[in-house]
Amino acid sequence: MAKVYPQVPRSFSPYLMTSKRETFTVWMKSLLYQTNGCTVYNTNGDIVYRVDNYDKKGSNEVHLMDFRGQVLSTIRRKKLLAFGGWDGYRCSGSNTNEEQPWFQVKKCNRMLMGDLACQVSVGYEKYRIVRLMAAGKGAFRIVNNEGDIVAEAKPKQTSSGVLLGENVLTLVVEPHMDHSLIMALVIVYGLLRRRM
Repeated sequence: MAKVYPQVPRSFSPYLMTSKRETFTVWMKSLLYQTNGCTVYNTNGDIVYRVDNYDKKGSNEVHLMDFRGQVLSTIRRKKLLAFGGWDGYRCSGSNTNEEQPWFQVKKCNRMLMGDLACQVSVGYEKYRIVRLMAAGKGAFRIVNNEGDIVAEAKPKQTSSGVLLGENVLTLVVEPHMDHSLIMALVIVYGLLRRRM
């Protein structure tokens, strides 16, 4: 029988940065019955991140958690922007640092910006979330200010080429990127598309 709460991966850290490319499976569903959310698996099939949203889809606040349920970041919708936006706050234990957002995401107008979905600020670093229309529904890239791809999500396929549905994505994260930041940006994109 499959485990809902797998054993702790030996070398897992939620703020992991690795020197090699990492691949994750993102299932835009919660493991909890009657909730919205997201569950992220590593290549061994272990749950590494999750979001359990008890509110309606597209809620104003969600929490990115590790596999144990410890909150890593809180993502809140900004209400006063013309096109919408989100602030992300890094959490430590049960405390959220609300003085300064860890990252800020500003939604872009599709008519004005084309494939650009969001602009992201992480301190002085800038990123963009770009839709990949040709790669299928829900596909997107996160690129840095120089245009280098730091993460890419596409619909997941089996080895025989069968698509697993628009709720299941393969996420490839490039080396030296904070996985929890990338996961938080995936969550924002899911909120933007009203998938969670």
